[in-house]
Amino acid sequence: MTAPALIALAHGSRDSRSPETVKALVGEVRKLRPDLRIETAFLELAKPSFGSVVTKLVKAGYDEIVVVPLLLSDAYHAKVDVPSAVAEQVAKHEGLQIRATEILGLEPAFLEVLDLRLREALKTARVRELDALVLAAAGSSDPLANQAVARLARLWGTHHKLPVKAAFAASTPPATGEAVRAFRSEGRRHIAVASFFLAPGFLPDRAAELALEAGAVAVSDPLGAHPTLARTVLARYAVGAVELVPV
Repeated sequence: MTAPALIALAHGSRDSRSPETVKALVGEVRKLRPDLRIETAFLELAKPSFGSVVTKLVKAGYDEIVVVPLLLSDAYHAKVDVPSAVAEQVAKHEGLQIRATEILGLEPAFLEVLDLRLREALKTARVRELDALVLAAAGSSDPLANQAVARLARLWGTHHKLPVKAAFAASTPPATGEAVRAFRSEGRRHIAVASFFLAPGFLPDRAAELALEAGAVAVSDPLGAHPTLARTVLARYAVGAVELVPV
């Protein structure tokens, strides 16, 4: 019996760096499971579209698909856009089963990738001393999603024994610049910002710009294509594939 196909579904961006990074992450997933049919798709603003990828898989003979949303925040895109896209394709293709898994989310293991990216930024900036940290994320109109980011930030700060603030690039304060200035008002001068975004784009660029203007000593790159994220994609897929098995 053929294993269900895997679609890694990202939101999409007009910034070409974003889909390139997503495709590189999916490449890491393929290295771990070369036996699986694995495809990349986007909800909007980039190609291939989710619908076109589903149609391609159906034509190739797949009637079971597991969709892993490449989203870090359990907000509007996860709760509305993904289910709507899945429901549309199920209605379009008779006999097709699609299981959307949990999003990538805010896994504590991702903090190790965050640290790696931050160490790279600190090395480039030749910074050896820190007295505060800012965790920069996209932000959401959903307060529960923002609270989850704040909890992850506290966990990160506890690990490093440094004060930490969560900051957001959209929808809710504080912005990264505000968070950096708040620390500077306390007399802290060596403040680094870690970008808890999956891929480059407008929001992480804006968050970095505001942070540096406010006096941050370094801002990391987004998480990007890393084996830890690839393993999480496959862990989500494994759960979704089991859920497709008839009881």
